[in-house]
Amino acid sequence: MAQSLPSLPVALRSVLSAADVQIDGARVWDLRIPDARAQSTLIQAVMQRGSLGLGDAYVAGLWECSALDQLFTRLLLAQGDRRLARGSRLRAALWLLRDRLFNLQSLHRSPTVARRHYDIHPQVYAAMLDPWRQYSCGYWEEASNLAEAQEHKLRLICEKLDLRAGLRLLDIGCGWGGLAAYAARHYGVEVVGITLSEEQLKLARRHWDDLPLRFELCDYRQLHQLNCEPFDRVVSVGMYEHVGPRNAGAFFAAVRQALSDGGLFLLHSIGYHSRCRHTDPWIDTHVFPHGRLPAPGELADALERDWLVEDWHNFGSDYDLTLMAWSANVEAAWPQLAQLIGDHGDHTTAERFRRFWRYYLLCCAGFFRSRQGQLWQLVLSKANLPRLPASGPYRSIRAGNCALNGAVSRRLQLTRTESRVLD
Repeated sequence: MAQSLPSLPVALRSVLSAADVQIDGARVWDLRIPDARAQSTLIQAVMQRGSLGLGDAYVAGLWECSALDQLFTRLLLAQGDRRLARGSRLRAALWLLRDRLFNLQSLHRSPTVARRHYDIHPQVYAAMLDPWRQYSCGYWEEASNLAEAQEHKLRLICEKLDLRAGLRLLDIGCGWGGLAAYAARHYGVEVVGITLSEEQLKLARRHWDDLPLRFELCDYRQLHQLNCEPFDRVVSVGMYEHVGPRNAGAFFAAVRQALSDGGLFLLHSIGYHSRCRHTDPWIDTHVFPHGRLPAPGELADALERDWLVEDWHNFGSDYDLTLMAWSANVEAAWPQLAQLIGDHGDHTTAERFRRFWRYYLLCCAGFFRSRQGQLWQLVLSKANLPRLPASGPYRSIRAGNCALNGAVSRRLQLTRTESRVLD
């Protein structure tokens, strides 16, 4: 039987009521709390620590929900994250002060994310991801499963960049090397990929050693040390979220330095629908330390002087589908993963790790389903060049049919819309 809300603090009662969420209700998005002691602890955690307290309480087993993705969609649509943040104003003020005083994405701090999130047991990602090991949003317009969605995403990126044999491609934040391998195998390009994860680097070098690929452990601010510029094309997928507003200028300057005149740069990044000065505390603490999602205006400000925006494509709803597929894969593989994971970091048991991973993936699915989260692909070219590129104006691409034919992908049926070239 659902509990009445009047016994809850006013702020929490208001959020749950606006989201149509009940405690111990019968619907899949309702919260279930085992006993009065757990409820008291949960309320205190949420009122004092906001989303950080809510997430930690779930990982600790203090509450359950059959459909976390639906719960978070409702909470975010009801602005629950902002309402509850008011109850922890001191913590929010300290976080904002931290962001203003320190460069949290500095050259020294950047490897923190790689150690915390990417350098975990490789079987977790092997079970969760597709054969190309794409840890970013797939493209689901013509896809019926995760593997298709990710391969279509790779194909779309390569087509947007107009890749062809003989070109050189730089992949900033190359992950396990799937995009680099796809581009080399299907388009005949030479690729250099950089990552800050030692585990990703080892796997990429071992797994794709039959292709003309070079992978290095390198920060984008150290690209010049590799002595491998210039590149005809540059791509960065799912990495800009770790750059931060303080370093946006340095990031785009590094890309501009690496890219040849007349070349193209594709940026694939999660975005936030409006300007926000901080990241969700639970995600910032446990998943992606010091990450920061750009808003459209912030990204435009960073690009305004030196870049032409040839194309800006938003398919954020596809990240919801991608995250749900990842979550289903982890749950299906859990009997095997539980034996492998054991103790890891702060997640002292396999079950805590499972709850942590479930909460992370499904709360993020709710983030994108609520439309607070966006997924953008921007195609950029250099502004202020003395002459127009010989290739003529860029024509933006949307895939009308991403189906693949056997081992080698066939040419997409494309809708091309000419971009306006600014003088």
